Amino acid sequence: MRNVGVLAHRELGAYFLSPIAYAVIAIFLFTSGLAFGLGVFTSGGEASLRNMLNFWLVLILVFVLPMLTMRLISEEMRNGTIETLMTAPVTDSDVVLGKFLGAFLFYLVLLITMLPYPLLLRMYGPVDMKLLGCHYLGLVLLGALYIAASLFFSACTKHQVIAVLLSFALLALMTFASDALAQLFEGWTRVVLQQLSVQSHFRDFVRGMLDTNHLVFFISLTGLFLFFAVKRLEMRRWQ
Repeated sequence: MRNVGVLAHRELGAYFLSPIAYAVIAIFLFTSGLAFGLGVFTSGGEASLRNMLNFWLVLILVFVLPMLTMRLISEEMRNGTIETLMTAPVTDSDVVLGKFLGAFLFYLVLLITMLPYPLLLRMYGPVDMKLLGCHYLGLVLLGALYIAASLFFSACTKHQVIAVLLSFALLALMTFASDALAQLFEGWTRVVLQQLSVQSHFRDFVRGMLDTNHLVFFISLTGLFLFFAVKRLEMRRWQ
């Protein structure tokens, strides 16, 4: 775990030295602020983040998080530093977990920038703190899944543009397409598609519903993508 901590610290520090990270922060602040203004401050609307979280913030994260993680392994491959890293006394699992943790900690910084929103809501009505905690738990789990999926694609190619496009496509499919398709079917087909839909599971966090089924879904899928990323690095070691 010491190696994971060192790598995570290295990645987190690299974010704050990278212009891409500040561009991502600016994009996130602007788009989330716009979504907050348009989705929350509506005439006669509810003093809640639900309207913002149900669609707009999920859409923002589908685009922002792949941009945040596209460089994690792709850049190492393009610069040739991946060979040095893989010959260091660290395992493939250490590399993947360290890079994942560094990106995840940076994502938590993005979530911190959203803390003023509940404070603004308190000016217009009471804020349910349990519901708010459920919202943030859902965002933490959603972000972890998106980062893990994008990290896997970053491990698949040295071209960052390809990695980010593949991440966009998969996340959009998992989040929006599966949810939309579920509405077109009945019976067990709808149930299966809803179980595969990220938005379907996240929507209950927005409603304030804590269900172990949703926790298992996000945690297991996050672990699965991290496992795939480790296996991809192992394949590269033998090439």
